[in-house]
Amino acid sequence: MESLHSSLQRSEEWMRQRADNLREKVRTLFRTSGDVVARIKLVDSIQHLGVGHLFNEEISTTLSDIHANEFTSSSLYEVALRFRLLREHGLWVSPATFNIFKGDDGRFINEIADEPSGLLSLYNAAYLLVHDEPELEEAISFSRHHLKSMMQCGNLKHPLADQVKRALHLPLPRTYKRVETLYYLSEYGQEEGHISFLLDLAKVDFNILQGVHLKELKAISEWWKDLNGYVGLSYLRDRLVESYTWSQMLFYEEGLELTRIIFTKIIVLMVIMDDTYDSHATIQECRKLNEAIQRWDESAVFLLPEYLKKFYNELLNNFKEFEDQVTINDKYRVAYAKKEFQKLSHYFFQEAEWSHNNYKPSFEEQVALSTKTSTVQLLCVSTTVGQGDAISNEAFQWAASSSTVTSCAKILRFMNDIASFKCGKNKGDMVSTVECYMNEHKVITEIAFVKLDSLIEDEWRTMNHARYEDHQLLPVVQRVLNMAISIMFFYDKRKDAYTFSTHLQEIVRSLFVNPIPM
Repeated sequence: MESLHSSLQRSEEWMRQRADNLREKVRTLFRTSGDVVARIKLVDSIQHLGVGHLFNEEISTTLSDIHANEFTSSSLYEVALRFRLLREHGLWVSPATFNIFKGDDGRFINEIADEPSGLLSLYNAAYLLVHDEPELEEAISFSRHHLKSMMQCGNLKHPLADQVKRALHLPLPRTYKRVETLYYLSEYGQEEGHISFLLDLAKVDFNILQGVHLKELKAISEWWKDLNGYVGLSYLRDRLVESYTWSQMLFYEEGLELTRIIFTKIIVLMVIMDDTYDSHATIQECRKLNEAIQRWDESAVFLLPEYLKKFYNELLNNFKEFEDQVTINDKYRVAYAKKEFQKLSHYFFQEAEWSHNNYKPSFEEQVALSTKTSTVQLLCVSTTVGQGDAISNEAFQWAASSSTVTSCAKILRFMNDIASFKCGKNKGDMVSTVECYMNEHKVITEIAFVKLDSLIEDEWRTMNHARYEDHQLLPVVQRVLNMAISIMFFYDKRKDAYTFSTHLQEIVRSLFVNPIPM
């Protein structure tokens, strides 16, 4: 056993040393590459391979320089790639940049209709549109139409065909980056002009982080086992792996272990509270639970029925542990997360009252309340806990109150309600936004879905706008955007993968268990 342990230790040490050496070689590329297109492609490859976190400073400097200088290219692929990278990093680029590919009538010229790489680049770039950008809406429609035709005719070769298929299902700016990295690790080496040592670095880094994540998952699984055994609630859902996966989707980088652990625990505690309000407690017990949570004091345990006392104690104890684990400067964020937890309890109780009283809210009323019960406000605050001074107070306040967070919450609510309606499982007896819209407008299910889908697209435009409007807060803005991306992942194909997680098993093994062959 000792021999195996020392071998594993040597393996990790070897990987870290290898990563350091390869990282220096990539840094040299940033310093020596004078060609603008080569630099754009380098940044794209680095990000797509999942190692952007190793080169934050170099990427920021490179893109700022590219943004500040004039760019002339007749390549749709290059123009669209530059557009996407700059907009992703909060650097404004006008959609007029695509006018060189349009005719006198303002429409895209037919000559670009047979450029699959260029069309894919345009398609992905255009999904960074904000409100009132019909040019980018047209770009999406034009590129999607021609990419679909190419797929149907079987004209595309691997790996481009697979990349187009994935993008048509979910465009690159909305994909779960770690899963996309898994795909691209097997594709990048087949691209013309690929950099072999960059691919080596990506594989080594993925395996290093996989080891970090697996250790965390094992540790938090023990916490869940103890919690579940202690509170003894028969209706608890075991969603520990799904909750940790959610956490890892938002911040996978090394150095954020405490944030991932705290975030996962808050999700689990939140789900227990939700399930209690949603499907188990009587309305009287709901009222007592909310009263106790609002008091947030050990003495309030006497208010609760016997079966909820241990959960309440664990809730208080875990938040106390969070306070003990973070720095002095970070404690106020735990206090704010606690306040958001209390607010969420109040909103859950209001939903329970509506359900108990058989109240039929309007669509507007239901959206207003169910956006608050979406849990996104609490989760966005929780993404900042455990990071010390890495996030400014201004950035924290943005995460706690921005309208962008509300947009994210609406995306979660609409996608959750569509998925619940599709599988015939709504939140308790409470009507969903789908049902409210159908009842209020006297329309069939499909029309309600179309309406909610359009509202989701509208909220994405609002969120994209935050990249530029709050550019100085971009790291925190990106966390909220990642939250929306995680929602797209869990509710993909109108299914609820958090509740019904069977098809996540292969992804979980790829992310946390099976290393990338090097």
